[in-house]
Amino acid sequence: MQQKQRLPARKSKVTVKDVALRAGVGESTVSRIMRNKGPVAEETRERVMEAVRAIGYVPNRIAGSLASLDSHLVGVVVPSLSNIVFPEVLQGVHAALRGSDYQPVISITDYDIDLEETIVRGLLSWKPAAILIAGFDHTPATHRMLFESNVRVVEMMDIDATPIDVAVGMSHRRAGYAIGKHLVERGYRRFGYVGHDWQADRRARLRYEGICEALGDAGLRIAAHAMADGPSSVSVGREMTARLCAQSTKVDVIIYSNDDMAVGGVFQCLGSGLRIPEDVALFGFNGLDIGRELPQPLSTVRSNRFLIGRTSVEKAFETLERPATKCIVDTGFEIFPGATA
Repeated sequence: MQQKQRLPARKSKVTVKDVALRAGVGESTVSRIMRNKGPVAEETRERVMEAVRAIGYVPNRIAGSLASLDSHLVGVVVPSLSNIVFPEVLQGVHAALRGSDYQPVISITDYDIDLEETIVRGLLSWKPAAILIAGFDHTPATHRMLFESNVRVVEMMDIDATPIDVAVGMSHRRAGYAIGKHLVERGYRRFGYVGHDWQADRRARLRYEGICEALGDAGLRIAAHAMADGPSSVSVGREMTARLCAQSTKVDVIIYSNDDMAVGGVFQCLGSGLRIPEDVALFGFNGLDIGRELPQPLSTVRSNRFLIGRTSVEKAFETLERPATKCIVDTGFEIFPGATA
């Protein structure tokens, strides 16, 4: 499903001269700082970099004799490779680019939007053919750089906001609502939630909001929480499940921020003698292979990660020039009933 929205006209390209005027320095000083060549007073460097961020300047490293050449690089920016979610997206990207002259340049942000800003500035300086980037959470400077560039930009994984150019993914809020509705219809009434860092993972937060909305529509709420400060993992899921089960509020189902966390919950229940789903039911998100291969297949939501990667490339190269309308592609999701909830 595609939705198209009008895209405001882009401003003219920001130049070294614009940065120099804003920072009150010479153009040569700006160039020296951007190339990190030669000594420059720290106060001057900070003033120039503040101007760079404010107006969204991106240096062109293939200027001069190379400027006439077409770049065959595709920047791919993802937050993590620590679980299978983003590698599967990259498999889709690879499949779409295979046989073409284009090569992906993959960068990892570790869910750090300031690091993402640095990465995007570096990628844009090489004038890539396109940038594929996970999610909508960017610094204002990153958003400006991407918007002002003439590069095709695809924001992957999420469609719950307005894209710079193209968005390819699923509605995590709708997925969360579907989870809550499914479990209510299954007869569960006492809900617990085990999650990881929402500040870093906006999509997990959107799913939680959707779950709460569905439960609210049924006159219910999440009665107990256990939240980790850092990223998700099987070990963190096990630890947080133990913490939630130690609370005085007893639950009959635990919803997890993702399958990594839910698999940890399965191990914790097995280790503590809790029967699944008789004593407590468990529900994850992502539809990872490890969940399907458990003795009791994990109840979860499957997302089309390979399709997201492949479609992102296809939309990026549908036209070489960024069109006047924004495009949203919904790759959908499905509930996998499994045997744990």
